[in-house]
Amino acid sequence: MINDDIAAIIDKMKQLEQQLEDELESRHAEYSYQLKHKKVKFERAIRELHRKYRIGLIEFLRTAELSHVLTAPVIYSLIVPLAFLDVAVNIYQHICFRAYGIPRVKRGDYIVIDRHHLAYLNTIEKINCVYCGYGNGLIAFAREVTARTEQYWCPIKHARRVLAPHNRIGRFADYGDAEDYQETLARLRRELQEE
Repeated sequence: MINDDIAAIIDKMKQLEQQLEDELESRHAEYSYQLKHKKVKFERAIRELHRKYRIGLIEFLRTAELSHVLTAPVIYSLIVPLAFLDVAVNIYQHICFRAYGIPRVKRGDYIVIDRHHLAYLNTIEKINCVYCGYGNGLIAFAREVTARTEQYWCPIKHARRVLAPHNRIGRFADYGDAEDYQETLARLRRELQEE
């Protein structure tokens, strides 16, 4: 059973997350854009202003640090394992989550690629933003899939502190609480299947 103090902290975190979302939403008007069907729309005058701030490709490449140029192939070489992870996680959840009755994670809720619409970015910067949006979104997507798996199979907190734990761990059984473990496991499986 969740400790009342922990439940209160989790509720406070949810409130803060909503407050952050509300604040981010208010920025849409400040920077003159709207979201319509997950697509960003800037006012024409703002798009023209953005273009004035774009650094051209030749200038961008001419002023690029040598370390950035030399490490770019290393950075982009990760696309192969990232793409493999993407395929593997999708196959995994389509097979296993269906078998366990766990709702599948919506990949599109985590992989957001929209910064390439910013007119103040040049082509290289846009490609970089697409790559980072994909990579970070994919890792967040994979994390949620594994967090749901952990909730289903082994919802026990760790004895040691975990840096940046996923948001499901607060409801897990306490480490060493043998008495309530089976009850907690059954409850968390039901909750997961009802999501």
